[in-house]
Amino acid sequence: MLLEMINKNFKYLRKQHGSTQQEFAEILGIKRASVGAYEEGRAKPNLDVLKQLSDMFNLSLDWLITKDISKLSTGELKMSQQVDAEGKRLRVLSISVDQEGNENIELVPVKASAGYLSGYADPEFISDLPRFNLPMLPTGTYRAFEIKGDSMLPLQPGSIVIGEYVENWNDIKDGRTYVVLSKEDGVVYKRLFNDIKGSGSITCQSDNPSYPPFLIKGEDILEVWQAKLFISKAEPMPLNNTKPDDMLSMIQHLQQEITNLKNSN
Repeated sequence: MLLEMINKNFKYLRKQHGSTQQEFAEILGIKRASVGAYEEGRAKPNLDVLKQLSDMFNLSLDWLITKDISKLSTGELKMSQQVDAEGKRLRVLSISVDQEGNENIELVPVKASAGYLSGYADPEFISDLPRFNLPMLPTGTYRAFEIKGDSMLPLQPGSIVIGEYVENWNDIKDGRTYVVLSKEDGVVYKRLFNDIKGSGSITCQSDNPSYPPFLIKGEDILEVWQAKLFISKAEPMPLNNTKPDDMLSMIQHLQQEITNLKNSN
């Protein structure tokens, strides 16, 4: 049913554009035979083609995939074209799976974070990322991000944050930490405060007080991942910030005190 709707909308939009199959193929950068296969239901357009259609006709991807465009009123089309500032609408999330069909956890290293802004929805980009599995995590869609900078100390630079995908940005919980992908700021890991229903934005707060908070508008947000697990390359320090050498001296002193007590008895 989903394939049938996609192909029907493809044909309808091509005719609305006033293009022949050959002309439409040249616009989309595909073969004319592919256009025919899509319209006849013998194949499904890939994500790149669907994104081009979405941009060309100013239609959201979820409407393009799930609704009969030919039957929508002018008002409904305008609704589809409105900016989605709350993250309520369906998004096409690219993932990879292992040989058994289980979702992988893709790792976005610091070096790939700039490319992730343009490739986050590209299946080829996602499939080229390092990936792994953690069986202890509950069922869900997860992605791992390498953290840079010291804005979220005591979490050290180079630590890995594993986040669970958040479909609806109204579900962002105040004071919890998230990885956010946005048009202006790229990939950031921050403690969030949600005002999507009010001002239409979220406040991003660093745990390091040296960094001031900043706002991200809802319409600029591309993805949100709630932090669920952390992997650190740095050995954690004691809560009282005592250095290992100081701790060793304290332990040796305590051992000597115990020895003295035994000898005195």
